[in-house]
Amino acid sequence: MSDSIRPFPIHVADEAIADLHRRLDAVRYPNRETVDDWTQGVPLAALQDLVAHWRSAYDWRGAEAWINASGSSVTEIDGVDIHFLHIRSPHAEARPLLLTHGWPGAIFEFRDAVPALVDPVAHGGTAADAFHLVIPSLPGYGFSGKPTVTGWGVNRIAAAWEVLMERLGYGENWLAQGGDWGAAVTTRLGARRHKGLASIHINMPIVMPKDPTPPFSPEEQRMLEQMQYYGAHEAGYSTQQATRPQTLGYALADSAAGQAAWIYEKFSAWSDCTGAPEAAIARDAMLDIISLYWFSNSGASSARLYWESFTGGFFAQQLDLPVGCSVFAQEIYCAPRSWADKCMSQIVHWSELEVGGHFAALEQPALYVEEVRAWARSVR
Repeated sequence: MSDSIRPFPIHVADEAIADLHRRLDAVRYPNRETVDDWTQGVPLAALQDLVAHWRSAYDWRGAEAWINASGSSVTEIDGVDIHFLHIRSPHAEARPLLLTHGWPGAIFEFRDAVPALVDPVAHGGTAADAFHLVIPSLPGYGFSGKPTVTGWGVNRIAAAWEVLMERLGYGENWLAQGGDWGAAVTTRLGARRHKGLASIHINMPIVMPKDPTPPFSPEEQRMLEQMQYYGAHEAGYSTQQATRPQTLGYALADSAAGQAAWIYEKFSAWSDCTGAPEAAIARDAMLDIISLYWFSNSGASSARLYWESFTGGFFAQQLDLPVGCSVFAQEIYCAPRSWADKCMSQIVHWSELEVGGHFAALEQPALYVEEVRAWARSVR
């Protein structure tokens, strides 16, 4: 195995873009839903509008250019190529910060937050707020390699991230942040307690006890009710991905419109909006992410992370290092501080925000930056 770090310029072939356009021109749609909202999934008219924009107005080359201008690199870790962005701050004393995305997210989640994190002096902060950013794609996601063997769950990814940070020369005093699967990986990093990891921040605090017992506070009861709602109304995607990711993968690999709908629904359900996700996230930003899944053919390989880790990846773990938590208003669940206190012995930052949803950096980049800065200042 080579431990080299190689530049990795991205260029999706013109033929691949033409193939996407042919598929979008030939979509066979189902009949219209029988309700007037999103309760049966993405409404036909909404998806047709998104597909029309993807086909005729969206430009992948802009997204590609951002990747290539952001230190696009790859390195092999544990037999899998890991693609990552490495964005150095102009401030020499900047702290290394590892950002991990989730599903159906991607490295693009952090795009609008990057300038302020890297160059805070130009964005309302001071040089002490600066970060050198490392933004990897999870194995099986984006332009990272697709594991060909089982075992690539949250713990193995966390171990790979430790190797990545050391390989980049960040062996000491580095920070880690994430939401969704990024929260699971970052929480696992905190539990592993690598000698160089100073602190973690999560915008979906993982605090659920494996066996919660009453009595419950109002905040704890609220989270339990939110999780019950998720199980009854939102968890179909996760059950499919956790049990039969390969079967799902055939449809996602073959139908661009199907891949779009699979992701677009979650932007609606989990962002701070009332139905149309464009109220919270720019359409082209969503299509950057959808296109990344499509061009990398990662519908099946990304879903396998659920098969590997979903059952045990989202229960509380004991964390005994400094932890920051940000709870955005329309997160899938609002983590109660009382449960966090039981599994996190050093909470250095806790914030409950009035806006924003599951895709914090994508929906509210300015607030996300403020939260990251506030947490990092507490562990200087």
